Amino acid sequence: MIAEDSVLLRVGLVKIVELAGFEVAAEASNAQELLTAVEQHHPDLAVIDVRMPPAFTDEGVRAALTIRTTHPSTALLLLSQYVEERYATDLLATNTSGVGYLLKQRVADVEEFIEALRRVANGGTALDPQVVAQLLVRRPSPPLDRLTTREREVLTLMAEGRSNAGIATQLVVSESAVAKHINSILAKLDLPKADADHRRVLAVLHHLGVGTR
Repeated sequence: MIAEDSVLLRVGLVKIVELAGFEVAAEASNAQELLTAVEQHHPDLAVIDVRMPPAFTDEGVRAALTIRTTHPSTALLLLSQYVEERYATDLLATNTSGVGYLLKQRVADVEEFIEALRRVANGGTALDPQVVAQLLVRRPSPPLDRLTTREREVLTLMAEGRSNAGIATQLVVSESAVAKHINSILAKLDLPKADADHRRVLAVLHHLGVGTR
């Protein structure tokens, strides 16, 4: 499912995801069309604009939260023009499995966008780096001060939803080095160890204040 009111962006998204091997079951230009189409097609993944007609406020987010309740197996990737931390918080408050929140500018990097799309479709998390940076700034705390510069880099990529392999590729280090950094981060932040990537992300986001207000 592609839900976007801008015709040009919607057509572009359809082309991008189809070239990557996804099948687009339906398109929507507003939240009601999106909800109707989800009921009809039961998609594996929905890409949703945060602001849609008629008011262009939070229609996409509210529709996503409805889908999360009525069709929990549908993965959700929200696209926003600007960093709107509250919307990301609402979406991630209880579960980070199969959820993504990216700025629209990320679509321009097609390879990175498709990688995030596949991660979300497979039950992972994709959180925009600018949102993560804002959470880190908003939640200054002594435990974060314990981290080294490299550990902060790893923490940021963890919060974005990247796997150990993805972090290793991004930082050009070995996976074993990443694992050591993560063990150190979890210990310094007093976070429980977790095997599943989305559980690990949930723990990190909890520490940063998401879903704890």
